[in-house]
Amino acid sequence: MASPVVTTRILRRLLSSGVTARAERLLERIHPADLGPLLSDLTPDEIRAVIDMLFRQRRAATTLRELPPELLPQVFDAVTDERLAQVLSRLEIDDMLELAEAIPEERHDDVMALLPEEQRLELRKAELYEPDTAGRVMTTSFVALDEKMTAEEAIDSIRAVGETSDSILYLYVVDEARQLRGVVPIRRLVAAPPDRSIREIMIDSPISVTIAADQEEVANLVARYDLLAVPVTSEDGEMLGVITIDDIIDVITEEATEDMYHLAGLSEEDRVFTPARQSIRKRLPWMLVNLCTAFAAASVVGFFERTLEQVVALAIFLPVVAGMGGNGGVQTLTVITRAIALGEIEFSSGIRAMLKEMAVGLTIGAVVGMLAAGLAYVWQGNPWLGGVLFVSMVITMAFAGLLGASVPLALKALKQDPALGSGVIVTSGADMVGFLAFLGIATLLLDNLV
Repeated sequence: MASPVVTTRILRRLLSSGVTARAERLLERIHPADLGPLLSDLTPDEIRAVIDMLFRQRRAATTLRELPPELLPQVFDAVTDERLAQVLSRLEIDDMLELAEAIPEERHDDVMALLPEEQRLELRKAELYEPDTAGRVMTTSFVALDEKMTAEEAIDSIRAVGETSDSILYLYVVDEARQLRGVVPIRRLVAAPPDRSIREIMIDSPISVTIAADQEEVANLVARYDLLAVPVTSEDGEMLGVITIDDIIDVITEEATEDMYHLAGLSEEDRVFTPARQSIRKRLPWMLVNLCTAFAAASVVGFFERTLEQVVALAIFLPVVAGMGGNGGVQTLTVITRAIALGEIEFSSGIRAMLKEMAVGLTIGAVVGMLAAGLAYVWQGNPWLGGVLFVSMVITMAFAGLLGASVPLALKALKQDPALGSGVIVTSGADMVGFLAFLGIATLLLDNLV
């Protein structure tokens, strides 16, 4: 496949030359998921021309579904309300909901009014579900069977909807009140004799989630039990929809991105194609917080100004202590945050995790502290300086491990995102303790260092 840069250059040349037939053939060879980088380099007029071609190819809906969220505003500017409504009407409810939320507020009601009434009502119902819940990511398209059916009748049911559904992974058995009773994997159905009843081949008490379940919980269930889809029910057990593996992958990506961004003090809306002004607005607040914590760490150093004046060599090793403490804290923070996200640890077992990470930090601090002490002695020729560096490294690494474990657990106990701001807190905290330990011990042993 041609690189995006080469494809974009060729496409722009074809559009400017008016050779639309060749441009359409070029677009036909590009997967919808690969059109994001291509569209990001086009002008609004060129985007409008490409969207027109995609509509003619009946690929506009699948393309917009695959685009990064930050590219949607400029694509929407190139699409009329009527065409946008056409796109929405061709999508499953979960994709329709996600795209509808990205429509500018001033156009949202006009586009919704152009949707068929049935889809408009379904969309309004989906919008009532809480964000990041199973109701927001499920599709209402699934095959429901009666347990009295035979395997042959069930296969006929699949044929009846096969042309309109591309996500049939399991068949769901429901009763007259549409209560979920079981699930039938496609492979088991195909292998069964034609006259075998669905009741005999279905799996009783299937794993399911309620409509209000957190999407991260659903992703954990899929990973734990190796599922391809999860049925979604009401609190009373009524079958409402299905969350398929492609939606789960999106959830996992979203949750991983959220945790990664929060650890770095970034907003989820800050992406590679986000306008620079918006990125600045999203990043600046956290950078100001980071600036305050950096000055707090610097103030610790300020308390030992006279010590530094008498032993200038101490300033050389300050970044070593701070760097090792910060890295150790972030390593622990990453491990604990992942464990919380996957449900591997709760606050009740947090004490054991904190003690373990503190022991890890203590051991690593002793090893790297010995190496650092040796290098300091060779460099400066003062064994006391090496001893100060060793002890402070052990203290700093042990505290960094404790802090990296305790901060996300504390945030979880307070019902906050464990990753939110943890990186800033842990690194600044490790820096302050590192400076305090290194310079405090050096002050106590000042006569031996001068």
